[in-house]
Amino acid sequence: MKSSRLVSILLLLQTRGRMTAAQLAGELEVSVRTVYRDVEALSAAGVPLYGDAGHAGGYRLLAGYRTRLTGLTRDEAEALFLAGAPGPAADLGLGPVLAAAQLKVRAALPPELRTHADRVSGRFHLDAPGWYADTEESPYLPAVAEAVWNSRVLRVRYRRWAEPTDVDRRLEPYGLVLKAGRWYVVAAPGPRTFRVDQILQLTNSGDEFTRPDNFDLAAYWTAYQRDFHDRLYREEALVRLAPGVTLARAVQTEPADDDGWTRATVPIESIDHAQAEFLRLGTAIEVLAPPELRKRIARIVSELAGRYGDRP
Repeated sequence: MKSSRLVSILLLLQTRGRMTAAQLAGELEVSVRTVYRDVEALSAAGVPLYGDAGHAGGYRLLAGYRTRLTGLTRDEAEALFLAGAPGPAADLGLGPVLAAAQLKVRAALPPELRTHADRVSGRFHLDAPGWYADTEESPYLPAVAEAVWNSRVLRVRYRRWAEPTDVDRRLEPYGLVLKAGRWYVVAAPGPRTFRVDQILQLTNSGDEFTRPDNFDLAAYWTAYQRDFHDRLYREEALVRLAPGVTLARAVQTEPADDDGWTRATVPIESIDHAQAEFLRLGTAIEVLAPPELRKRIARIVSELAGRYGDRP
């Protein structure tokens, strides 16, 4: 749209100073002739814009013509640009919107804050998912996001872990949460939490719902995570840890012995999960209890020793 393009020209000149018509055309992906017309429209609207002819010429704004963000500290400006998440924004179909918003904010920053913000965005890049995490396709994410924004009821075919695995659900989506590279939708009735990538089919019913005024998405997610971990780690294991070895969730129960080893109690999800987790530490851990876990690890280690000992 022309109005959006005019704003972009204004912000580009505020941010970069002098720019030629060709440079502006390249940034906006329009013709040079279109840039000439847009510049004339800005001038007619009273924007103090002028052009210089010649090899070093170009368009620029009158010195001092600039909108500033007041009350923004250096740390706040740095945090603002550090918080930019192009990946999730693209997932939601908001990539261009995020880029435009950052351009507007950057143009409005005073020069000294703009410098610090540029340093942060040039030195830090956030990529939350782990190296070995599979990328989950969420083809219905934009539709879910639109329903969240417009308070529209969704009817979905959803795949869950329990039988029957594929079920039909009517959802009133309250909000979206991105956790470790995976999107979740919090929806009534309940509310409950659903993985967006497990939605097999989706229909926007067109019906509206009323989102509770007192619903706090961040507070709900904090409570949900706490409850999830409480339900997940219902058992405990007693282990000895080699000097310098630590485990997440481990609670040291005794001071280190003469060899520097410490005893710790570790919440575990199950015998199977604990077995895989503890075997990764090799000889840096000894499982003392429960007996079933100790025996299982001892059996696996014995089988490994026999397997590797039979061959040169």
